[in-house]
Amino acid sequence: MSRFFANGSDSESESSEDEIQATNFNKASAFQFSDDEEEVKRVVRSTKEKRYENLTSIIKTIRNHKKIKDIPNTLSSFEDLTRAYQKALPVISKEENGITPRFYIRCLAELEDFINEVWEDREGRKNLSKNNSKSLGTLRQKVRKYIKDFEDDLSRFREAPDQESEAEDEVVAQESDGGDAGDDSDAGVKPTEAAPKAVKSAPAKAAPADDDDSDDSIDWDSDSESETESSDDENQYQNMRERFLKRTTEKEEKDDDKRKDKRKEQKIKIRKRAEDDEDGEWETVVKGHVVEKPKMFEKDAEIDVPLVLAKLLEIMSARGKKRTDRRLQIDLLFELRDISDQHNLGTAVSVKIHFNIISAIYDYNQKISEPMKLEHWALLLEVMQSMLKLLLANSDIIMSESVAEEHEEYVTAPFYVRGCPLAAVERLDDEFVKLLKECDPHSNDYVSRLKDEVNVVKTIELVLQYFERSGTNNERCRIYLRKIEHLYYKFDPEVLKKKRNEVPATTLTSVDVMDKLCKFIYAKDDTDRIRTRAILAHIYHHAMHDNWFQARDLVLMSHLQDNIDAADPATRILYNRMMANLGLCAFRQENVKDAHHCLVDLMVTGKPKELLAQGLLPQRQHERSAEQEKIEKQRQMPFHMHINLELLECVYLVSAMLLEIPYIAAHEFDARRRMISKTFYQQLRSSERQSLVGPPESMREHVVAAAKAMRCGNWQACANFIVNKKMNTKVWDLFYESDRVREMLTKFIKEESLRTYLFTYSNVYTSISIPSLAQMYELPVPKVHSIISKMIINEELMASLDDPSETVVMHRSEPSRLQALAMQFVDKVTNLVDVNEKVFDMKQGNFFQRGNMGNRGDRGYNRNQNNQGGNWLGQRRDRNNRNRNQRGHHKNNQDRQQQQQQQVQTIDEE
Repeated sequence: MSRFFANGSDSESESSEDEIQATNFNKASAFQFSDDEEEVKRVVRSTKEKRYENLTSIIKTIRNHKKIKDIPNTLSSFEDLTRAYQKALPVISKEENGITPRFYIRCLAELEDFINEVWEDREGRKNLSKNNSKSLGTLRQKVRKYIKDFEDDLSRFREAPDQESEAEDEVVAQESDGGDAGDDSDAGVKPTEAAPKAVKSAPAKAAPADDDDSDDSIDWDSDSESETESSDDENQYQNMRERFLKRTTEKEEKDDDKRKDKRKEQKIKIRKRAEDDEDGEWETVVKGHVVEKPKMFEKDAEIDVPLVLAKLLEIMSARGKKRTDRRLQIDLLFELRDISDQHNLGTAVSVKIHFNIISAIYDYNQKISEPMKLEHWALLLEVMQSMLKLLLANSDIIMSESVAEEHEEYVTAPFYVRGCPLAAVERLDDEFVKLLKECDPHSNDYVSRLKDEVNVVKTIELVLQYFERSGTNNERCRIYLRKIEHLYYKFDPEVLKKKRNEVPATTLTSVDVMDKLCKFIYAKDDTDRIRTRAILAHIYHHAMHDNWFQARDLVLMSHLQDNIDAADPATRILYNRMMANLGLCAFRQENVKDAHHCLVDLMVTGKPKELLAQGLLPQRQHERSAEQEKIEKQRQMPFHMHINLELLECVYLVSAMLLEIPYIAAHEFDARRRMISKTFYQQLRSSERQSLVGPPESMREHVVAAAKAMRCGNWQACANFIVNKKMNTKVWDLFYESDRVREMLTKFIKEESLRTYLFTYSNVYTSISIPSLAQMYELPVPKVHSIISKMIINEELMASLDDPSETVVMHRSEPSRLQALAMQFVDKVTNLVDVNEKVFDMKQGNFFQRGNMGNRGDRGYNRNQNNQGGNWLGQRRDRNNRNRNQRGHHKNNQDRQQQQQQQVQTIDEE
């Protein structure tokens, strides 16, 4: 019958249709072409089933989103859940007498717990994306507001959360059996309602509820098996074309059925095991392919040295091969060591096994750029120290890399073992540095990792003792350098106490230890790299403890600035660190000019952070490749070894200010005035170009404001800008004995402000009283007298001292036009002669031999990169300046003599 008449209301047509179906049933089952067979078989479900199916499917979706912490989708699914529950309320009030289903309460409780867990994890919340973080707040607010209507149900559920309803048991059973979303729809149906659905297959049409038609339904159920199968085949096709198409997925469907059956069997086994072992312990599941641990030895095997060595060789032969279980390899080596100790096979065998354990631990991490796991790190330290203690306790064991494997001896003394403890401890030190770089320097993890340095240094000490007893000079130099690298950057207060005689002179300080180690390397090392790094570390340590003259002499004698560009990157980084610390030492020792010379090459580039290996800066011209960035990150220094960059910049700018401002005042009208510090000059000029200058905020602005105050001779304002609460906290308090540094700064500011005042206002005065200057700048009269005398001697100030009256008589005369042109001509000729001399020296090949390092000084001054910190060596440029000043002011001296003669004649006439 056609679909058009399927829904007809005529009772006669319905009865006739039933008669036709009853008589022609066998024919229809065999060969049917009617339109009824093209029709999809429909299942009639109650409203309750539909509503509960919708709820359970949304709950399942919410659980999936929670597993992956997909908070935005969890929010949208929760909103769908509330709307679906609102639609199901009439059914719940009718069927459940208004009692909320337990599976719905369970979902709300789980959702609330999930939100609280994510919200309390503050570190995790910081790492959330912007979308997730926003959705979390919205979800939390909506859930807290929504569950207020279910407080009583939630409290009852939390009192007995494991008491599941029968419907929930059914849901769990269906989910565990691999049911689809349609199975989840039965979660809220009672067993009495769900049983018919599970037992009976869905009929083609809804069975009538009348008693008269019950016989028909019985006839349908009592058909033969073949008829049932044919009806099932008919139901699975949507149209006639699909019925006669060749099936290509039969094998796949069979495979899927087999997989489902296997899953069901596994889940049934798991349930039975859980029921049998309810009170049992948890079973540890190892990730990856589980390999059974091989048997070490046979039960009746005689354990001796050759057997253990053969087993050791067998275990280590798998080293580096594909699919080797490295964790199992380490466990086997530990077991072999225990067996060796139990059977007393000798210390030499134990040392050999220890060394192989260390090698296996190093092999566990295949990526050498990444740090090893913490569990392996702790194990490595323990095994390393245990092996070294065995070596030190047994002097008849010789462990060296030069011992061949066929010449090893484990039975009779002396014992020979092939291995290199020095290479092992060097790798240990490198792994420690990688662990520090991996940690966040501002976290507690970094502090806990840094505590391991005590054990690392102890291990280095044990290796040092072993090689001092039996080792070559080269091996001793290598292990000495490792100890130096853990010592050179650490400050020892005992050194300064020993200088002041506060502790006995026999007290051993870190300076004495460094001196001993470095001198041995200077004498015995045959590689330039180890000696260069030892010298740099020695200079750094001297500068750290204010041994300025020793550090400066080492720099002068080593000539490091001449060939440092040919060194490897790690050595150049250490050189830059040494120059930075040497500049800070010179500043603390009141050598402002030397401090500026040491720091100028680091700061003028604008990249001190990269030069000191304390971080990477973005490049403007081109981006770094991934490989280049990885290499540069490996060169970075650990955080606890960093030099404060703000302190360096502040010391450099203050030193430049104390040198530049008096020089600018002295050569205010000189068109060819040179810049002492380019960086400071740029800061000063950029501040002058600003139309509106507010109060200083940053450290640079404080130094620029102080420079402007010094230029006017106002030392008090200058000192207030440099030495104030903000600058003390950020910069000056970082110095040891910071009060002494602040007093030194204030004294320098007074003296340089006095010199600047005399340069600026000398043309205004005919004479100045020295006591009044001393009172103005709060300096002793002898100190003011000394400063003015030096200025007159150096011909910086055209004046004379009148001692009886304690005044400074000014002599100022401007040169004529002809004299000014003559002075410019002399300067140009002098520069031309200097250039010709340099060209001649380069052609003759004696560029480094003429004079007492004079040309090296010139080259170092003009090429800062090749002479960092060596600017005090060459004073030729200053000498040329003095010669030019003498020639320039020769005429002024003659004019001054004429003026004095005229004054004498005037006095005689009076």
